[in-house]
Amino acid sequence: MSHKTFVIDTNVFLHDPTALMQFGENHILIPIAVLEELDKMKRLPGELGRNSRETIRLLDSLKNVGEGNLHTGVKLNNGSIVRVLPEFKVSHKYNFEMSINDNRIISAAFLLHEEGENVIFVSKDFAARVKAESIGIEAQDYENLKYAYNTFYTGLSHIELPKHDIDTFYKDGKLKIPGLKCKPNEYFIMTSPENTSAVGKYDAHTECMEPLLKATNLWGIKPKNVEQKCAIDLLLRDDIKLVTLIGPAGTGKTLLALACGMRKVFDEGAYSKILVSRPILPIGRDIGYLPGTKEEKLFTWMQPIYDNLEYLCSSTGGESEETLKWVMNSKKIETEAVTYIRGRSMPGIFFFVDEAQNLTPHEIKTIISRAGEGTKVILAGDPEQIDNPYLDKDSNGLTYAVYEFMDHKIFGHMYMPKTERSELASLAAKLN
Repeated sequence: MSHKTFVIDTNVFLHDPTALMQFGENHILIPIAVLEELDKMKRLPGELGRNSRETIRLLDSLKNVGEGNLHTGVKLNNGSIVRVLPEFKVSHKYNFEMSINDNRIISAAFLLHEEGENVIFVSKDFAARVKAESIGIEAQDYENLKYAYNTFYTGLSHIELPKHDIDTFYKDGKLKIPGLKCKPNEYFIMTSPENTSAVGKYDAHTECMEPLLKATNLWGIKPKNVEQKCAIDLLLRDDIKLVTLIGPAGTGKTLLALACGMRKVFDEGAYSKILVSRPILPIGRDIGYLPGTKEEKLFTWMQPIYDNLEYLCSSTGGESEETLKWVMNSKKIETEAVTYIRGRSMPGIFFFVDEAQNLTPHEIKTIISRAGEGTKVILAGDPEQIDNPYLDKDSNGLTYAVYEFMDHKIFGHMYMPKTERSELASLAAKLN
């Protein structure tokens, strides 16, 4: 038997509604319990409901794009065969509790395994994969829309050059380095054997190394390390339309993004306003269970943003309360839950998405696709700290965005490893 039989768990479709098109010339089995779960979720708001509906629509459309039917199998143009498994029989070899949908799905895979099929159970749920493997079924995570975080592009590299080259860089304000292989907008720490050094950004348009922008009057904020300097440079450049900032807590991602946003909106007028968004994951990606208006509910989940704004206003040297009041009354700072971003068109704004590691690749696509003419999008987060049960550091939307955009000239990325919040925070970040 040359083909493999993939039994797909519900969470795979919730992660990628086009998943059944990604398995090549193999058999794809969808247990009826998966359809029942998708049917229950199709009316949910947000990404879960949308992906449920999209998956069901795709299944319904298969009769128009392939041969056969979902009972005996529909052969698709890519050579795969898709069918729905009705689960008329239940295996009694293991004592599955059939009121649990996960068990029904795994039981369906086990029945096929007993019949001699080369079965692979595909799930984003680690516990479900362990359960399947414990009864002898091969189990895999869903690998599409997934990149290796451990071999991550950091956005900052080191290069050793002759002292003459570094002197030329300071003198001319640019330096061409023949044979240099790098990404657009990649930053370099240039050093020489004589211990001279410089920091520059590769400009893909001129194919030269150029100096960083001078970051003065940044609402009282000064960079504390080279990664922060490079992050500020990315945030202040209007020609870089998408920026990703990744690093552990306390590295300055949120503070720097807001400080640069305040500079661009209030001081330069380069953008009409700052829009700040965060995924409302701890309460099921919805804010309906908190009392009050949408704004009152959002205030609780946006508190880290307001804390940073208060700090910035206190860093300017004036009356912090009056400055903060003036900033908020200006109507140039808006907060919104990610849930409500879909459908909006957002031209000419500084759009900051915090905790982006908790978003799926499809949610990230939706957010970036909202950007209108003149809008700058900043995605920040830490893939090492994910609250979404079906995402990990390799499959989350933030990691996905870096890999998908890193070869484009309008994108810049910076990994920020150094915690600068406090000595205690730095120590806590290093603990296993």
